Amino acid sequence: MSGDDPLVPAAEGPAVNEERLLRRYQALMGAVPQSVWVMSPGGEVTLLAGGGIAQKLWHPDADTSWMDAVHPKDRDWFQRAWRGATRQRSPLDTIVRVRLDGVLDRFRHIKIVAAPVVDGDGEVEWVGTATDAEEHWRSRMREKLLARMAAVPAAHDLSEAFLTTAAAVVPELADAVAIFRVRDGVQAVGGPSGASAAALPERVGLAPGLPALPPLDAGFLLGPIARRAIEGQEARLLVFPPGGPTGEGLSDVSVRWLREAGATGVALLPVVVDGRTVALATIATCRGNPPPDEADLSLLRDVFQQMSGPLRRTMELQSIRGTTLALQQSFLAPPPSVEGLAIAALYHPADSAAEVGGDWYDAVRLSADALALSIGDIAGHDLEAATAMGRVNSILRGLAYDSGPAASPARTLSRLDRIVQALDSPSMVTVVHAILHRRAHGGWRIALSNAGHPPPLLIPADAPSRFLHGLTAPDPPLCVADCLSRTTLHADLRKGDILVCYTDGLVETPDSDIADNLRRLRERSDALARRGLALPSLIRGLLPSPHHRRDDIAVIALRAEPDA
Repeated sequence: MSGDDPLVPAAEGPAVNEERLLRRYQALMGAVPQSVWVMSPGGEVTLLAGGGIAQKLWHPDADTSWMDAVHPKDRDWFQRAWRGATRQRSPLDTIVRVRLDGVLDRFRHIKIVAAPVVDGDGEVEWVGTATDAEEHWRSRMREKLLARMAAVPAAHDLSEAFLTTAAAVVPELADAVAIFRVRDGVQAVGGPSGASAAALPERVGLAPGLPALPPLDAGFLLGPIARRAIEGQEARLLVFPPGGPTGEGLSDVSVRWLREAGATGVALLPVVVDGRTVALATIATCRGNPPPDEADLSLLRDVFQQMSGPLRRTMELQSIRGTTLALQQSFLAPPPSVEGLAIAALYHPADSAAEVGGDWYDAVRLSADALALSIGDIAGHDLEAATAMGRVNSILRGLAYDSGPAASPARTLSRLDRIVQALDSPSMVTVVHAILHRRAHGGWRIALSNAGHPPPLLIPADAPSRFLHGLTAPDPPLCVADCLSRTTLHADLRKGDILVCYTDGLVETPDSDIADNLRRLRERSDALARRGLALPSLIRGLLPSPHHRRDDIAVIALRAEPDA
């Protein structure tokens, strides 16, 4: 190679060569978005090269440190990360929010990469880069939050859907989220002044240390600003002065809580589904944290807009469930009044699913001294099951009335089985059908047939309770085979005795043995009977605790009363 080769440096003095390299380095750093800084062992930070983001960041004076520029929400974890890197003398690579110069509440995400350099005396200084990472952070955060929301299935109820959304943004984007379900959508804002605007309070997400929201009644009136957000279906951003909101445009309850929480700002986001405002989300920053800005509002808007899909499915499920419940309740007529009998019944839909089953009960007077009693369950948990339940119940009621008091319950169920199978109705039906006859000396004679249903419970007035079943297993359910032979059992209901018929939701729970549940039902019924409770209170006392209910429950009970 010749001496003119540009890759071979000319023979120059060390000082000249070092100065030239420094100029080249500064020129290079001026062309890239990164800034290079150095921190002395004493904590003094000096910008070495590059304009980039470092020129826009807040610079400490003699009474402050760089840590004061870090966002309050990031300060604790960033201090821990910095101390750990210092202690271990290891590199640090992270993204943190840092205050912009001259703007008190404006922050920007900065990617900081730093490496320790040990001098000859063992002192450690740090050399690092600072790069603007705002767009990168927001893109990643948007992807993470939207992925989290996309994974949300249709919830069992709106409260669950709202809680899932609130948990997605607290505490990463906000300190508090309260979601108000708007009554009847935007139509809730009625009248020229909007005085009837009301919302149903839902669950909220709160960062640790914030005061609990005050209890709100259903129909809580929203403030004028919130009502305008609902009517216009546009997000609104409120930034509060020191000391909190002045109260103009907000409800009194909101102002009191926002001041107590040290709120710095609130974003109001209407949640719109199919052109209708179904909820209003209020997202607050508190305890001195900077208020949301337009970029935050855009990200929050994306997150809550993603909520419309699960909400739409939830509302559809609720509509179907409401229709099914109404249909089911229409077949559960109040028990008749019969002299010498106290009768009580209840139906409790499943608490833990947006489904409705095919449970039913029925009681019909056949004569002044005879009563037909039925309880059953259709396989399935949907509108089809409820419709089938109504059909089977109606057929059984007609058969019982047509056959009269002298009919055999087993023969009636056999007739019902043939008709239901001929109609190609449900896949399986369990049912207990009984006829009670008044006895001349008081009390009632019971004849019953059980097609695969949990056994009725007899609670004598002067003895422990027992289940009414034969020496063998119950007859098979309906719709499982042709021309089955069915049996009729007999028992007496004496004065003061109680007969309880129920569906399997009362005794079948996941991860438990049905034999144990039946034993507990007997023990519970004995304890309640000894307390002399009225019949409606007794059957309500038999219900399992709410967190153990997984299925619909129907119960109908009779108590033989003394003759008038």
